[in-house]
Amino acid sequence: MPHTESSPADSLWRTALKSGGSNCVQVARRQDVIMLADSKHPGGPVLSYTLQEWDAFLDDAKNGEFDDLLST
Repeated sequence: MPHTESSPADSLWRTALKSGGSNCVQVARRQDVIMLADSKHPGGPVLSYTLQEWDAFLDDAKNGEFDDLLST
């Protein structure tokens, strides 16, 4: 379950290479938490996940669990 918190300024945020560095979801790790934020809104809300939650999400994404969301 995601938790919302203020954007930690001291975290190293990364975006996908395909995004061109903007208009994308940003990802950062701070201790044992993975954080997601919107690059268009610096300082905006941040979703935080445990390493176990993040790992489960990545495994499911790699296994096609969310592929139906791409269908129109």
